This record gives sequence, structure tokens and C-alpha cells, in this order.
Amino acid sequence: MHAFQKIGILGGGAWGTALAISLARAGRDVLLWAREPEVVSGINESGENALFLPGHPLPPSIEATADLARLAETSLWFFVVPVQHMRAVALDLAALFPKPKRGEAAQPIVLCSKGIEIKTLDFPLAIARAALPGHKLAVLSGPTFAAEVAAGQPTAVTLACAEEEQGRAIMRAIATPTFRPYYSNDLEGAEIGGAIKNVLALATGIATGLGMGDNARAALITRGLAEMMRLGHAMGGKRETLMGLSGLGDLTLTCSSPQSRNMSLGIELGRGKTLAEIMATRRSVAEGVPTSAAAHKLARKLKVEMPITAAVDAVLNKGASLPDTLRTLLSRPLKPEQG
Repeated sequence: MHAFQKIGILGGGAWGTALAISLARAGRDVLLWAREPEVVSGINESGENALFLPGHPLPPSIEATADLARLAETSLWFFVVPVQHMRAVALDLAALFPKPKRGEAAQPIVLCSKGIEIKTLDFPLAIARAALPGHKLAVLSGPTFAAEVAAGQPTAVTLACAEEEQGRAIMRAIATPTFRPYYSNDLEGAEIGGAIKNVLALATGIATGLGMGDNARAALITRGLAEMMRLGHAMGGKRETLMGLSGLGDLTLTCSSPQSRNMSLGIELGRGKTLAEIMATRRSVAEGVPTSAAAHKLARKLKVEMPITAAVDAVLNKGASLPDTLRTLLSRPLKPEQG
């Protein structure tokens, strides 16, 4: 039996459910924790998460629960809770599972959430380190649409872990012929790309909704990558990580298809809907909305130039008009491309 035979997933949204299906496909037994009673009952009674991932039947090796204490039954945890709620869930876990004594091992945690906490400007790594000390951490990130992973479409991701032996053990537990993890030891770089690409997807969606063409989208992706690289450099992330699956790969996917929650939200904004109108019709979280505010604050704190991120924050969170914000972006001083 594999060392990580039974795996716990925290978060019953589309991505958590898709990961559960992929892990079951890899031969693992999965316990999926969700807050929503209808998600728990739907998975256990009809084998489907009709609320967040309809049309994808779940294998019988997946069980859902609303009881955090049952995570004690599992040997590896995947954290897929939205970043703005992650600390609260982590603290609830810490109350149930005290920091292990010296010589005791705690369940390793794979962080799958993408974003920045508004109140603290913390990424998931910092949240987990503060709230759940004693657990070895890894970051899973990359270009992944939940529906495609659930359907078994070919997918490649980054699995970042400080200890290579631990990382490779996790990779062996989750790999399938259609879900391929690549190892990295750059945890910070892996999570920076996953957070910032959501903000840039909002920008490309707005441009699309305004009727701009492929040229504009390509420009936003490229200049957005430059912003991501500048922030990554300031925070100690590696250039090759941000040019890989968890950076450029995730950015390209999220900015190129309305399947992306963030890009589709941007499209609706560009077509004239308000953020309140859009969010009133959605159950799933678009992490780029809170992350745009947090990323802009972080960029100012670190003195990193991120004009596209600032523009998205202005439109979403500060009431700026789209035409005025676009004019501001286009009237920026001319400069060398690599600047």
C-alpha cells in the first residue's frame, strides 16, 4: 500500500472535487471535506458534486464529510480552500490537531489555493506556516481547468516542495497517465504565479469584453508576465519557475479561455455589468478580485511596478471607470520593453 494511500482534501469546490477524482484515478482513497451540506450529501448519496462540478461522476473511493476531525484518518492533506477563508480553516484544524511533539510526524500539506490574503498580504505558504506549524508543506500549481482534470484530459502541473524526497513521494501518489507533476524546490515562485495570473486574467477578460482583439490580449499577457516576474524577483522566486507551468503556463491558460472564472468575470465587466451584478449570479469564487487589491498593496510595499494589476484593482475595488483606467494605462511613458 502506498504511504499516502488515504488522502484528505479540504474544500469541496470545483478544483477540490476535480483533484479528488484525479487522486481516485491514481488509486488513492479520498476523504473530501466540504462546508456545504448539499455537497457532502450529493457526493455520498449520488456520487456527484452537482453544485460546483456537475456532470462528472465521482468514483466510489471518494467520500465526503463535514467533520474536520475525520482528517485524522488521512496521511496527506490537500488544501483547496479559497485563500480569504484559508486561515480560519487552518486554525480550526490546528485546534483539532495540536502541533506534533518532537519526533512525531504530522500530515504533510499540499497547498492548492491561489491568491493573497487581503488583511495580511500573506500567500498560502505564510498562512499555513503560521497557523499549522510542524507540517511539511508543498505547493501544487499550474495550468488546470477543473473540468478537464475531472474528465481525464492531459494536464501537467508543478509540485514544489523543499525536500525533494518528500516531493517525489507526493508526486508518486498523485501521478496518472493524464496528470503529470513536475518537481520544483521553489515554493514561493510556484505560488506567486498562481496568484497573479488571476488578476491578469481579469484584465484580459475586460479587454475582450470591451471588444479588443487578439493583439491586445497578447500584449496584456506579455506585459502581465513582466509584472509577475518583477514581483517574483522581489520576493525571492526563481525566474525559471515563473517561466514554467506555474507561471507562464498558468497565465497563458487563464488568459485565453472563458472557462476561466476570472477571465469570464472580466468579460462581463467589459460588457458593462457591475461586479455586484456578476457576483450575485455566481457560486464559485473568482480569486482575482480580492487578490487584485492585495497584489497592488504588496507591489507598493515592495516598490514593484505593476500597472496592469493597479488598473484592475482600480476598476474592481476603487470605483474607477473602465475608459479612464484604459486611458491611463495607454498614456504611460514610453520605455524599453525589458524595463
